[in-house]
Amino acid sequence: MAHRFEIRKNKSGEFVAYFCYNAESIFWTEGYSSKAGAKNAIESILKNGPAAEVVDTTTG
Repeated sequence: MAHRFEIRKNKSGEFVAYFCYNAESIFWTEGYSSKAGAKNAIESILKNGPAAEVVDTTTG
């Protein structure tokens, strides 16, 4: 599957959840002190993301 979540450690040793498409990171979360925190972030995105409002703040 081309879309996936990855949990990685950043340079500070925190766990970060990345959403990737093929080899490209599309977005990522803040750093968490535990892997469970990163997994909870993924669950929240999966639960709340599909219903999220799209807001365009650009002009023109």
